[in-house]
Amino acid sequence: MIVIVDAGMGNVGSVANMLLHIGAVARIAQTPAGLDGAERVILPGVGAFDHGMDRLERTGFRTALDHMVSHGMPVLGICLGFQLMGRSSAEGSRQGLGWLDAETRSFDADVLAGHGLRIPHLGWSDVTVLRPDPLFVESGQRFYFVHGFHVVCGGSTEVVAQAEHGLHFTAAARRDHIVGVQFHPEKSHRHGMALLRGFAGLPR
Repeated sequence: MIVIVDAGMGNVGSVANMLLHIGAVARIAQTPAGLDGAERVILPGVGAFDHGMDRLERTGFRTALDHMVSHGMPVLGICLGFQLMGRSSAEGSRQGLGWLDAETRSFDADVLAGHGLRIPHLGWSDVTVLRPDPLFVESGQRFYFVHGFHVVCGGSTEVVAQAEHGLHFTAAARRDHIVGVQFHPEKSHRHGMALLRGFAGLPR
């Protein structure tokens, strides 16, 4: 059973629909009690970092998720959900969940302008896998991104994959049972479906 956290940060329906499409057993939790019976958890999100942390704390999900992570629960963070897994963000002043040795930084608009690029990074980009990971079984994968900030890991051992938007940035990171992706697998067609099947423990 995959439980999707709905703390009011958006994008929950798309994730649930894609999991249903690939044949995964999943439900949406709107309160911490809805996490009961979870075998895996997905933390999706779009929007601002501080708002996301505020929603997790106000709804009680912060305490419940910290407890589950400390006991080995596999968790997948998507987009803002990934950024919240780190220590902090240049987008706000709140502390993050601290599950990953990472912080979130803004893209440098001047650097991007020199490459003819803009903020946010919007659209399809190639993702390069840097080290073996069970969620990435194919080469030459493309995923859909929508973000103006990017995760910087404190150590390269947590970085699983990278993409490029004026600079190489972390597209996916893992620490043991905790994994985060900056892109949206639920909007990334067959490559996104393959990744979610891997997280769900389904054949690909």
